[in-house]
Amino acid sequence: MPHSSFRARALLLASALVAATVSVAGAASADTAADATTATTTTADDAATADAGRVVVSADFSADSLPQGFKAVQGDWKVRDGRLWGSSTSSGQLSRLTFGEHLGDFRIEVTARFETVADAGRWTAMGLDLATDGSVPWSIATMRTGTTASNGLEFAQRTTSNTWNVTDTHAAPFAAGTGKDVKIAAEVHGASAVWYFDGKEVMRTNRVARSANGVQGLVINNASASYDDLKVTELPPRSWIRPAGAPLMVIAHRGASSAAPENTLVSEEIARKGGADFIENDVQPNKDGIPYVLHDSTVDRTTDGTGAIRSLTAQQIAALDAGSWFSPHYAGARIPTFAAQLDDLRTRGGDLLLEIKGSHTKAEVATIVDLIRSHGMLGRVFVQSFEVDALRYTYELAPELPLGLLRSSLDADPVALAKELHLASYNPEDGALAKKPSVVADLHRAGLAVMVWTVDGADRWKALESLGVDGVITNRPTELAGWNQAFLQNQQAPAKPAVTVTSPAPGATLDRAQTPVPAVQSQDAEKVALTLDGRPVEAGARST
Repeated sequence: MPHSSFRARALLLASALVAATVSVAGAASADTAADATTATTTTADDAATADAGRVVVSADFSADSLPQGFKAVQGDWKVRDGRLWGSSTSSGQLSRLTFGEHLGDFRIEVTARFETVADAGRWTAMGLDLATDGSVPWSIATMRTGTTASNGLEFAQRTTSNTWNVTDTHAAPFAAGTGKDVKIAAEVHGASAVWYFDGKEVMRTNRVARSANGVQGLVINNASASYDDLKVTELPPRSWIRPAGAPLMVIAHRGASSAAPENTLVSEEIARKGGADFIENDVQPNKDGIPYVLHDSTVDRTTDGTGAIRSLTAQQIAALDAGSWFSPHYAGARIPTFAAQLDDLRTRGGDLLLEIKGSHTKAEVATIVDLIRSHGMLGRVFVQSFEVDALRYTYELAPELPLGLLRSSLDADPVALAKELHLASYNPEDGALAKKPSVVADLHRAGLAVMVWTVDGADRWKALESLGVDGVITNRPTELAGWNQAFLQNQQAPAKPAVTVTSPAPGATLDRAQTPVPAVQSQDAEKVALTLDGRPVEAGARST
């Protein structure tokens, strides 16, 4: 009989099936043919667009003028030869073009090309939050021509004082240079953003300064550049469930409370700079009904004063030193009002996991919600509480705010209670979760995230990561952020199997009198199975 086909199948360790085939045509010749089933690899770049929503801007610049809604604020901007062109003639000129609309969650992407530059430090940027008239403050994602420098890519802010605050830097995998098209993108969710270079994630930040009405744009400094295929897409609100392969969400317990006095703006700043995804703080009212950021019911432990927070006036609280108890270095730190904290987060970046501390009336919760709304922070605050009534009131007043229930011990049916309270997450104490870790899978199946408190050790971080927990509330946010980076770097991608049929050799001529011995060379395959005309055969055994 003619030996019409050999099939070698390799089973990956990850249980993905890959096949390689060598076919023998008739009795005269052997030809190689591909019959492989390959797994689709989705990059982070693809994933963002896969879940994309409404397209807000889509421009291929095929017309002869700037598209409708595009506004040149400074510099020379025009359309020619099917591309958008812009230029800046000096290092002091920040040429800006605005477009799009105010969005909390969006993706901006464009093909950019430097045409001329003054030097390798010159740059162009995607505007993540720009006033339509170009006035400060604004936030950008920057690309230099010398992108392989340590600051080749940046997240940066132009402050209200018209100075730079560069929050994050990273080197790109190759230099953009001049005359070369590079696909760049940024995905923004509130104050958090991801920088994509040539389709690959290169950097994340939690410090995008957002305004109440900023739009998207492009910026050029001391260079000329051209652009094509510009697109802005509104994205659905981020899921609180951690995607496969993503690191644990870092939630700074009362700020960076192991390094600075808890629930102060300095603690918040240290946590933000250390890479925390969320600042976790407590709020409760004073005698005048003004919400303050404080954990205890009294100021005794964390200030130089005494008394219940609900019995103190704003003037009395303003005089308290909330830093010296921790270290003389922090003398003069104050208990911030909730409004001051929201201002700090909005202008300097960061999202808030807000605990409504203790029993609150509906009117007291309404004061908190009104402050969140008036500060334009509805998309950047996650409310949690031990108090069921506080969560019910919050949902009635602002159903768009995500809610989390704090628990010292697990409820009999967390999923049922979560649905009743309209929760986005269920937030148990670590010891309670350890008694029944299977609840994580139960909650995930119901679409609920799990944020665990309060965990400060790498051994438990590893266990919680393996368990699939979404976020960890910790007193050591900088250490957890560093642990996340090391953990991701140490993960090795599953090896791709390589399977080659070595006998019969490619190009071999077979006739009916021969009895070839099939042989296969494989690498990184758990199992290899051979079939001849659909029948299993053993490698090394003569075929008839």
